[in-house]
Amino acid sequence: MNTSRYLCSRLIRLTGDKKPLLSSASSHALPRLSAAQTQTIVRTVIARPKELDELRKVKNRQQDGKDRYGDKSTDDEAITPLGYFLLSIPVITFGLGTWQVRRREWKVKLIKDLEERLAREPVTMPENLDDLEKLEYCPIKVRGQFLYDNEFVVGPRSLLVNGKATSEGKGQLISSSGANRGYNVITPFKLEDRDLVILVNRGWLPNKYKHAEERKKCRMEGTVEFTGINRLNEVRPQFVPKNEPDKGMWHYRDVYQMAEFAKTEPIYLDMVESDLEPNMPIGGQTRVNIRNEHLSYIATWYGLSLITGFYCYRMFVLKKPIM
Repeated sequence: MNTSRYLCSRLIRLTGDKKPLLSSASSHALPRLSAAQTQTIVRTVIARPKELDELRKVKNRQQDGKDRYGDKSTDDEAITPLGYFLLSIPVITFGLGTWQVRRREWKVKLIKDLEERLAREPVTMPENLDDLEKLEYCPIKVRGQFLYDNEFVVGPRSLLVNGKATSEGKGQLISSSGANRGYNVITPFKLEDRDLVILVNRGWLPNKYKHAEERKKCRMEGTVEFTGINRLNEVRPQFVPKNEPDKGMWHYRDVYQMAEFAKTEPIYLDMVESDLEPNMPIGGQTRVNIRNEHLSYIATWYGLSLITGFYCYRMFVLKKPIM
């Protein structure tokens, strides 16, 4: 019995285990050791004390490392699928911010190109009509006569001034109340120097001129010469109703459908503003302003990336709560 107690205490002291195997209350109830077990303990305690001492030192160093730096294996296991999702948010929002930077560069270039096209000197109608595809938003000068038999209106539309919608009245056609809702008047136009009929947006008229009978007082008779902005076909915008030519309802610029209805070539010009009589349609109804709000989008996405990145660093690196 004394030998067993001595060997156990010796083994405890060498392995560095501070918890006693035997309490004072149970010291009298030592387990009985077989001859083989006693021989193993004797070899371990007496024959190899240096090896046990080295093992104890290694164990202590490992424990110190875990206490100081944390158990990395435990940390990796602590990241759940939700944690990986949270970690992906800063990366995704940063990517969206970078995408908006590229979108802004494209939009700035587009606006600059549009302004350059509108500022060009007017050219005559090209002999090859296919060249008009390259002349979108370019001014073209034409001379001829309007044909009013197949005239129609598109709308309702807001009055545009300098390419932007406005609620302020302009000219004698606008009522004193400043109403700005009306229609664009589309009239076939026969060129003087060639057998070619095109579509011309003569300009904007208030609601009361929606019907053809009222528009008779707004006609330009005889040969006229003006400059128009070349416009291409427009794809129907989302939520905009379809055109119904049979009912006289036109909601967007489908050049091919309009040309078939009015028996013209699919060529469409927006008449520019000019010093015509006050009771004529108001020209210059080309919308030239293009929304460029990408700076706000850039700030939003990069801001979200920065904020979520900070919280992820706080949660997964510093091991601190979000708040």
